[in-house]
Amino acid sequence: MTQQKRCGNKGEKQEGRDYETIRIEKTSNVCPMCEDYAKKQASKPVAIMSCEGACLRGEVARRAANLICHSLAPEKTVRICLGGAFTKDTGQRHLVRKAKRVIALEGCFINCSSRMMKSVISELEPEVIVADKLYDFDRSLFGIDEMSEDEIKCHSQDVAKKIIMGL
Repeated sequence: MTQQKRCGNKGEKQEGRDYETIRIEKTSNVCPMCEDYAKKQASKPVAIMSCEGACLRGEVARRAANLICHSLAPEKTVRICLGGAFTKDTGQRHLVRKAKRVIALEGCFINCSSRMMKSVISELEPEVIVADKLYDFDRSLFGIDEMSEDEIKCHSQDVAKKIIMGL
């Protein structure tokens, strides 16, 4: 049996916005490693969630988020599993809910990660940073196979360094 996670009724307007309704199948499964990670990271003041898209822009955002949290500022940032935080109210969502500062590193203007998380934490007001505004590239490119690995890595590093300057 599936349970419905309400983000609003289809066609419903609230504060001038349209909402759609999604259904997420509930699960009793909990990853103990994820929960241990969340407990160990709970004291960090900055939670970073990221676009997880399969396009070039999402890849740059995702890599930049990983660089920030695992290399450049691991002492004060925690990388959020967007899927875990969005689909289940466990440790990952708790990290977002309790962080002093939440940064949504979006790949593009569609702002998927921040919109997803606002649907499950209505009071959430993340700082939205659109990664593709922070580097120059041929904007007609879409797939990660349309840019060299070295260029993707370079853009990811540039985005991460620019964000670190504001931490």
